[in-house]
Amino acid sequence: MSAMSYLYAVLILGLLGAAIVFAGIRARNMHYWLGSFVRRQRPTAQPKTIVYVAVADHYEPYEGTKDSVAAYRRLQRWVDTYPVIAGAHRDSVGRHPCHTFFYPIEEYDPVVLDALADLTRRGFGDVDVHFHHDNDTAESLRASLLGFTKTLRERHGLLQRESKTPGEIPYTFVHGNWALDNSRPDGRWCGVDNEIKVLVETGCKADFTMPSAPSDTQTRKINSIYFARGHDGCRKSHDTGRDVAVGGWGAPDELLLVQGPLGLNWRRRKLGLIPKIENAEISADAPPTADRVPLWFDLAPRVGGAERHVFIKLHTHGAQDHTLTALLDGGLSAMWSELERRYMAPGYELRYVSCWEMYQQIRSLALGEAQ
Repeated sequence: MSAMSYLYAVLILGLLGAAIVFAGIRARNMHYWLGSFVRRQRPTAQPKTIVYVAVADHYEPYEGTKDSVAAYRRLQRWVDTYPVIAGAHRDSVGRHPCHTFFYPIEEYDPVVLDALADLTRRGFGDVDVHFHHDNDTAESLRASLLGFTKTLRERHGLLQRESKTPGEIPYTFVHGNWALDNSRPDGRWCGVDNEIKVLVETGCKADFTMPSAPSDTQTRKINSIYFARGHDGCRKSHDTGRDVAVGGWGAPDELLLVQGPLGLNWRRRKLGLIPKIENAEISADAPPTADRVPLWFDLAPRVGGAERHVFIKLHTHGAQDHTLTALLDGGLSAMWSELERRYMAPGYELRYVSCWEMYQQIRSLALGEAQ
């Protein structure tokens, strides 16, 4: 082979490889956020770092069915097992892990919610709002949110949170099918442009949906704690926003978004070449192994001016049978043990919190009420 033919072959192979990589990026919707990941600034080391860990569980015991037998079986496994395994772990202030069950409005069952309320009273959990909807309207969404939060408080004793707005029931939120603010390109699984405005008006204080990669609902803004403002007739207003920093808080029409870690895991590669996406999911398919913990720490968002506070928000679908088994049969205990080994060491503090408590801590830092 001549030198020119060799160079030509190398060029063709290089272009082919680049095309394959680009196709893989498009197939996994990484083009939405990869540029933000590449441009990110790595956090600098901070003295006496405090690491907050919360798990946002998209808790769907019915899985879109009417099968109460299966739903109650899944529920009972959590009720029986979680206090035992969580009770064996403590953070730096002596508190055990606290699981946040984001319960779907459309799966309302008083039996399930009474059981979750009991876990909450015992300090092992918290309940907040989750919703799957499609082709919805702002009026219908508002009625659903207000009705559900009222039921959670008045019938189940949940969402007992102070508010400066008379009659308001504060809550945090996770959107079903990731489609917050009608963010899917095809408009499915929501339908409400300016959903952010409706959330704010109904008492939502923070959204914990993101990241959603590899979904096409993923935002350009990643690894952030920020404020987004809805705009009438506009989808996906949370694609950008204003980062939270000490010395300021959001305007009345802004929604706080608390994102979980999103990036590339080079220790896990497809075909030995393409890194897997780290999106903070813990499940049977994405077990919370020890090697992921430092990556979560590296990618986790901070509050500007209070960078020694690190907020790790993970997510799961803990009522799915395969994930339920993986988490309760050792996955969560192994994750907690690794978190404790790393972040209860000198120079660190570990705090297990609910998603609501994570929101409260972020707010306190921004308002200068915490150090």
